[in-house]
Amino acid sequence: MSEIGKRVWVIAEGYIPGDSTGPSPAMISHETACILNPGDASTEVEITLFFEDREPVGPYKLTVGGRRTKHVRFNDLHDPEPVPRDTDYASLIRSRHPVVVQHTRLDSRQAANAIMTTVAYSE
Repeated sequence: MSEIGKRVWVIAEGYIPGDSTGPSPAMISHETACILNPGDASTEVEITLFFEDREPVGPYKLTVGGRRTKHVRFNDLHDPEPVPRDTDYASLIRSRHPVVVQHTRLDSRQAANAIMTTVAYSE
């Protein structure tokens, strides 16, 4: 497979609402980085979070298998610390090999849920 993707991605807008409606875990408000590794080899990925009023946190480390995808809920990131709720942040995603990153948010604070998705910015 041809080498598509980039090694550095940014999601400039991040926010996990503190409240949710609907059944868990499917309808819990969340942020997700959908990472596609089109290459043959597994790749190590690191996510660092940036905040308005404090130092960055990370890296959160994960592996995406070759020719695989991984949907990473930021709600589930706990090491080095849990991602805070009701707090604005941005994400820097670095991968050893080229990947493609898409950002998705489910906001279920109200019964009329909202979902948003976009391809992240790559460098």
